[in-house]
Amino acid sequence: MALDRKRSVRDRGSVRSRGSSSASSSDPREKLKDCCRQFVAFMFTQVGVGALVVSYAIMGAFAFMAIEGESENSDNNDHVARLRSACLSRLWNVTDHLNVLEERKWKLDVRQVLLDHQQAMALAIKGGYDGRTNQERWTFPSALMFSLSVFTMIGFGHLVPRTQWGKIATMLYAVFGIPVYVLYFMNMGQVLASCFKWFYCKLVRCADARKDKPLADGDPAAGNGNKEMIGVVSSAAGDELSDDLDEESYSGLIIVPSTACLWVWLTYLAVGTIMFAEWENWEYLDACYFCVTSLCKIGMGDFVPGANIQASSNQTKLIINFVYLLVGMGIIAMCYNLMKEEILVRLQELKADLIERLQDVSGRMRR
Repeated sequence: MALDRKRSVRDRGSVRSRGSSSASSSDPREKLKDCCRQFVAFMFTQVGVGALVVSYAIMGAFAFMAIEGESENSDNNDHVARLRSACLSRLWNVTDHLNVLEERKWKLDVRQVLLDHQQAMALAIKGGYDGRTNQERWTFPSALMFSLSVFTMIGFGHLVPRTQWGKIATMLYAVFGIPVYVLYFMNMGQVLASCFKWFYCKLVRCADARKDKPLADGDPAAGNGNKEMIGVVSSAAGDELSDDLDEESYSGLIIVPSTACLWVWLTYLAVGTIMFAEWENWEYLDACYFCVTSLCKIGMGDFVPGANIQASSNQTKLIINFVYLLVGMGIIAMCYNLMKEEILVRLQELKADLIERLQDVSGRMRR
């Protein structure tokens, strides 16, 4: 009887759970909540964070193109056109006034006119004039680079919003974009660090295997029995080592040295230096200077990609530059994580060594 009662209670509970699950599955609100939970969980994974950063940059590029690119041309273009006309009129008036050409007087007046025009043009360029319209200035690749410079805190300063809505959008974009970038920086550093550590462990294992191969050949002067014995012992030791240490435990014993991280960083820096020097017609020192200041988020703004690319109308290179800078910051995060791990291990070893020495000293003092 007791068993029958327990079975009936279980059957009722299963029927209720089935009914509740079917009701929740049929409820569109629950489905929407589940989809939102899964989407948020995916966005906080390594792949999701990378996709979130790229999507955020693309969204910002289209937003700034719509706000700044579609706006009316700034007053600087009209102001510069008026300055040129005024300069030409003054030059004509000077020449017409001095119809009997007085060379010395004419040169002095023309020099003054040109100096005034030069000062006016300097103020116009300082105010943002570069000879292009807003549509030419705010193309998709340039807007993408602007978005990258905003939420990565580089801030080149070569392209800035002029409208009020553009300035408001830039502030909001930076406030919400900087936490997204910090999340990307941390996750991408962990992913690249684990991948590089796995690759480094593979190299170390291959190097150890090559060192163990001569042991299997034995001594050439020894007999065949000795060769077989040595070969069995070495293979058994190798099998035991491979059985005892799997990939995770072996990678836990290996510490990537700081020199390997520096070599990876220098190689990536050399690739960027050659790329920017060839595409932008910069000196190699200037290209290296730009890569270091950009990847370290200094952002001087004296060298910015896009000047010669605009002239060649090849906008694809700006997108490649965007990818280079974004991946380069992930490599910096990788080097930071690996070097931090090495420093912590060295500090633990130093701590254990100091404790051991103190124990030896105290033992000697007791004696």
